[in-house]
Amino acid sequence: MPGAMAAPQSAAAMELPVEPQSLKKLSLKSLKRALDLFSPIHGHYSPPDPQSKRIRISYKVQAEYGSVTNLAGQQAGEQKVIGDQTSTSMALVLPGSQEANASQNDGNQNAIIPAPPMLPKGPEIGPASRNTGAVVSVTDRYQSTSTLMERIPSRWPRPSWHPPWRNYRVISGHLGWVRSIAFDPSNTWFCTGSADRTIKIWDVASGRLKLTLTGHIEQIRGLAVSQRHTYLFSAGDDKQVKCWDLEQNKVWDIRTKAMVMALSGHENTVCSVFARPTDPQVVTGSHDSTIKFWDLVAGKTMATLTHHKKSVRAMALHPKERAFASASADNIKKFNLPKGEFLHNMLSQQKTIINSMAVNEDGVLATAGDNGSLWFWDWKSGHNFQQAQTIVQPGSLDSEACIYALSYDISGSRLVTCEADKTIKMWKEDPSATPETHPLNFKPPKEFRRY
Repeated sequence: MPGAMAAPQSAAAMELPVEPQSLKKLSLKSLKRALDLFSPIHGHYSPPDPQSKRIRISYKVQAEYGSVTNLAGQQAGEQKVIGDQTSTSMALVLPGSQEANASQNDGNQNAIIPAPPMLPKGPEIGPASRNTGAVVSVTDRYQSTSTLMERIPSRWPRPSWHPPWRNYRVISGHLGWVRSIAFDPSNTWFCTGSADRTIKIWDVASGRLKLTLTGHIEQIRGLAVSQRHTYLFSAGDDKQVKCWDLEQNKVWDIRTKAMVMALSGHENTVCSVFARPTDPQVVTGSHDSTIKFWDLVAGKTMATLTHHKKSVRAMALHPKERAFASASADNIKKFNLPKGEFLHNMLSQQKTIINSMAVNEDGVLATAGDNGSLWFWDWKSGHNFQQAQTIVQPGSLDSEACIYALSYDISGSRLVTCEADKTIKMWKEDPSATPETHPLNFKPPKEFRRY
């Protein structure tokens, strides 16, 4: 027993205490171990593979110069045949040289004259070379594959002439910013919503106030008039949508207050919307820079357009064509319906936040900017034929030169703008304008820009 107890005690006495080490010291040891393992081959690349290099070079030659690789041999063979038949030189004779004139006088039609329309222009030939008969090599004619591509000329449609628009009436009555507008289907009156929380109904012909509706507790951002019933719908910042019975001048509840359907999918505020009778029945634009097509039967997105880079604040559906335009701070774009194919951009940039836009049956697109600019465009070509600027009323600040909403009347002959100086302005075409007094200054783009 004493010997058995002495053995464990001697083993414990021989064990050395473990020295505590910091995390930094352990990391340095690990790095040193890794350096000892991999330092002999550090910075050395793997040896090149001759077969891989040969395959890569052959593929590059075929891809870049495959279309012109055999042209030199073919041209040399043609020159040899012609030389055997006519006993002339194997050079290519330029038009206008003495050899070309001599061959034409002798009735020889086998002279090779390099003047294809798709070839790039070569250096100009001086008088000396014209008199001596210059020789053009095949390798100089085919300098690169990119120069062989024929440039497609611009086929941009020419815009139609439109007379300029001018302001002929200013209506005052609201006590706040005028934010929304809608026209009656009979084209006898129109209504406007304002930041003063009221809806006012105006006579189209005279511009006189007919009725004022109150009920919202915040500014009114959207208005719509039913084409089948005498109902007016309004939407405000108070998160309420109200239906007004215009025969009784009060709010009327359509069947139930319950929400029928909620369409979710945008990642930011929805700031523009229009509806149509066929799919897509609802099209929305959002601050997330996208445009979405909605299927009301399935309650989900049919397509999403991501062409814009900024918020899509305004959209306009053409009254006749199956197309619509969308406006953002980056550009104004046109799309086809129902699939949403991108057509083209407008040829100019308004360079401002576009709050609203509208188009009439004559193909005049009007866009209203946050800086008070009112631009008129030809729908077919995208040409901007007029740039107008609104004028604030006396007593208003210059910063209130802003147009929040605009709309054509049912006939398309009047344009009404709702502005930040608390006024409503009416515009119409200048009847005295002619193509001679206001000529069309149009320069077609050099190429199609499909983005």
